[in-house]
Amino acid sequence: MRSKWSEDEAAGFVARYGAEWGERLALRTYSARLLGEESELVLHGGGNCSVKVDQTNVLGEEITALYVKASGADMGSIEPAGFPGLDLDYLRRLRVLRELDDAEMVEQLRTHLLRAASPTPSIEALVHAFLPAAFVDHTHADAILALTNRDDGATAIKEALGNDVIVLPYVTPGFKLALAAARALDAQPGAWGMVWAHHGVMTWGETARDSYEMMINLVSRAERYVAASRAKPGSPPAAGRPLVAVQSRRQAGLDARLAQVAPILRGLLAERSGDCDRPYGRVVLQTISGPEVLAALAGSGVGEAFVNAPLTTDHLIRTKPLPLLVDDLDSPDPEVLRARLEAAVQGYCETYQAYLARHEDAMPAGMQAFDPRPRVVLVPGLGVFCAGPDLRESIMARDIAEHTLTVKASIVAGGSTYRGLPEEELFRMEYRTLQHAKLGPPAGVRGSATAGVPLRGHVALVTGAAGAIGTGICKGLLEAGCLVAATDLAGAPLEALVHALEADFPGMILGVPLDVTDAASVSAAFDRVARTWGGIDLVIPNAGLAMVAALVDLTLDSYRKLEQVNVEGTLLVLAEAARMFRRQATGGDIVLVSTKNVFAPGANFGAYSSTKAAAHQLARIASLELAADDVRVNMVAPDAVFSCGTCRSGLWAEVGPERMKARGLDEAGLEAYYQSRNLLKAQVTAEHVANAVLFFATRQTPTTGATIPVDGGLPDSTPR
Repeated sequence: MRSKWSEDEAAGFVARYGAEWGERLALRTYSARLLGEESELVLHGGGNCSVKVDQTNVLGEEITALYVKASGADMGSIEPAGFPGLDLDYLRRLRVLRELDDAEMVEQLRTHLLRAASPTPSIEALVHAFLPAAFVDHTHADAILALTNRDDGATAIKEALGNDVIVLPYVTPGFKLALAAARALDAQPGAWGMVWAHHGVMTWGETARDSYEMMINLVSRAERYVAASRAKPGSPPAAGRPLVAVQSRRQAGLDARLAQVAPILRGLLAERSGDCDRPYGRVVLQTISGPEVLAALAGSGVGEAFVNAPLTTDHLIRTKPLPLLVDDLDSPDPEVLRARLEAAVQGYCETYQAYLARHEDAMPAGMQAFDPRPRVVLVPGLGVFCAGPDLRESIMARDIAEHTLTVKASIVAGGSTYRGLPEEELFRMEYRTLQHAKLGPPAGVRGSATAGVPLRGHVALVTGAAGAIGTGICKGLLEAGCLVAATDLAGAPLEALVHALEADFPGMILGVPLDVTDAASVSAAFDRVARTWGGIDLVIPNAGLAMVAALVDLTLDSYRKLEQVNVEGTLLVLAEAARMFRRQATGGDIVLVSTKNVFAPGANFGAYSSTKAAAHQLARIASLELAADDVRVNMVAPDAVFSCGTCRSGLWAEVGPERMKARGLDEAGLEAYYQSRNLLKAQVTAEHVANAVLFFATRQTPTTGATIPVDGGLPDSTPR
């Protein structure tokens, strides 16, 4: 590692935050971000840091405050408000106690905050309080854990870092660790830093730069030691950092195999809810399948090397104590794959239930057990599948798994044996209330489990997404917490849609070029979504073409063009959706965007009306055929939708000029005409269509084979 400290950047933080928060906290924020930006130091809310500040209270009294990172806050993006301030003098008095349980510790921290609305401080706030330095930093550095989590860890740390660094045997985080760290520093006051076995490293200094650069110094020493040990003659090869970045030719057929396995596994990892409308929870999968991962999993002794405790207990709530290893997925037969995966997941669940039973006396009162299914699945020949209830959680599991494999591989490569914490400590930390408190997403994170995001963890595929109605549907689904694969013909309209939505829904929108008239293109699009997020739960067949022509003027070539898109395209998408849903075996939803013309066709609109009617009938048949798989198929039938924001309807670009000419209207007049002809005198918008789609997608009623008119009330087009 190298120091990224910049005096100009530091001065910029002081200029930005100093007036409101003070220079020290501004610099604390800057150095915290420098640490948080390094994934080899901290991941997803891990680590913590603090600063001590002399200030004046409301009574004009001089006090010393401790500003420490809030529990679960991300150091890479932290703001000064993410450091709750505490009465340091009071906290230091707690050192005289011999015991302080979690509930009382949190009570003491929260009742001595300087601002009542501040977030809860880190579980290790008392460590920072009991150490004397002005700035204190703590990370879960990969290189440090590569030294402590091995059979010769104490010796390796001393050899790598020297005798001026304290090495503390593992102590449960919280009050006990705070006491142990303070006593260790009392005994060695000249130490430069402190390593906690199976946990991480602390550094300190009188300035933010001193503490930060000491962290970089110690971690760099550890990195050099690990690299040297891997280079010793006779050491086995090991994966290097980062696992997913090395470029190499992928093995033949890997993408196809991932797309085949991912939906099956995703379905098996879905929690059974007991809800008749939503019998399965959803998970999102992230896959690590780079060549170095494949090489590591292809080696001998994979189980001994990788199926063991996590690097640090901070990872437990994201990955569970152990990953699942499935090493016999080489069959091309999907039924064989399902049987083997099902047996492996069931075996894991039984093992986890036995683990719970062994420690039931230690389960906190009122605490609910986690779902017993694995979060990380190792599959030689394919890679690593990482699961979470939404995209954010699955990315966390993926990143932790990636770093974990790297560290464990380096230990094996150095000729050592990995040593994790005992099962008793893993259980204690996995079911520790303070750890569970970190599971809630930070404020403003989309896709969380709240009433405002009912499609959390769901994945949708929308065809014809770049049009006005498609745009509205994509936006509505994203706002409901759904991940969306927006598909359309390749080109600028699809690119513009994805670019616009990505700004508001980062990571939740995927643009996939798709020609619905090409079976291979349809299959490839579904496979790409399966590789990206694990599978699909909701399919919106929306792609369609329109044209204006009287029957006597309608050529077969023109008609066939519409028939290919509106009928054959719908058939191909419905069939591929059915195959995907059956692989997942967790049900699903299809909502066809039909049209009022199915029920009330218009003159000179025969090609569109008849082909859309055929598509509508295919969807009704699908509702009959797929019900046994808990797949609901419904339709929405909108009237004229002219635009969605700046996106103009392609259908009305085709149809509008003839309609305006026939009625002697301009564009605004035509829109007003269609609004005036419905009973409610309502302008039908893409958002209205999206709301109808969401009604079915969120399963508000036990309904399949039904149509919702979205037309403001047109008696002639009422379904009958």
